[in-house]
Amino acid sequence: MKVLATGGTGYIGSHTVIELIKKGYEVEILDNLFNSKIEVLDKIEKITGVKPKFHQIDMLDEEGVEKVFAEGRFDTVIHFAGLKAVGESVAKPLEYYKTNIGGTINILNAMKKYDVKRIIFSSSATVYGDPHQPTCVETLETGRDLTSPYGKTKYMIEEILKDAAFADEDLSVTILRYFNPVGNHESGLIGEDPNGIPNNLMPIIMKVYRKEIPELSVYGNDYETRDGSCVRDYIHVLDLAAGHILAMEHMKQGTSIYNLGTGTGTTVYEMVRAFENASGEKLPYRDAPRRPGDLACLTADASKAEAELGWKATHTIEDAMRDTINYLRSA
Repeated sequence: MKVLATGGTGYIGSHTVIELIKKGYEVEILDNLFNSKIEVLDKIEKITGVKPKFHQIDMLDEEGVEKVFAEGRFDTVIHFAGLKAVGESVAKPLEYYKTNIGGTINILNAMKKYDVKRIIFSSSATVYGDPHQPTCVETLETGRDLTSPYGKTKYMIEEILKDAAFADEDLSVTILRYFNPVGNHESGLIGEDPNGIPNNLMPIIMKVYRKEIPELSVYGNDYETRDGSCVRDYIHVLDLAAGHILAMEHMKQGTSIYNLGTGTGTTVYEMVRAFENASGEKLPYRDAPRRPGDLACLTADASKAEAELGWKATHTIEDAMRDTINYLRSA
């Protein structure tokens, strides 16, 4: 089977590409390197012994995308590519709508033209908005109370994919809703290394550790949680990668949707302590006021993925912190 990974040099994409190659799949990558680095290809080769064919093309380049599909003859697309900074999306909404939605439509048009009938989409728990309950199940209503253009693009793309699958009964769509990816490859070669100022907790912790940021801000210490800080479902990126493989191997016609999370919540303070335990160093942080739109607790019900795909997260927070420290000290 031949797979095209859009955004395949990014954080989650690169880890999934590694697992695909290890499983014997032929993989090509389409990425514009906006938020990733070309050196990732050499690292993938060092880990797997295979350097995937790479196309440095923006998915908004309709002709370029078509050429990749014309030459590639793919069986499946795994669609990671897109802009993903929540705060930036508020400041640059038109750029997010144009890139994420327009780029996806170009991918789908190329799939239709070259008869590619399988796509896995990298979605997000942000589509649930405020679910008014701490645990999300796939049957919850989506699209309500979305607080950022980033989250809205994920929701809109999900709807586009559902409509495309409804219109073409031969199309297989699998939507994977990630919760909070953390950790890095155990080799220390591949890890999360976003360009610019990150929005998520772990890359900020990593930048504080590297002294690129003076301290971590903990937004809110008075939530109704066990220590007052927000609770999130942090899932190791290797578990996410494994979820993509199983999702691809269990695809069926129509649209299938799965949460990928651990089902267990960890507070911000617990994440700080886990990082300190793994690194042996104190992490500078300060308490800050709550951010508008932050929820006290958000975790996944991933029982559907376990029942239908045979998937379950196996890595712990301690595993994620160990691999993160290994990556930081190897980079």
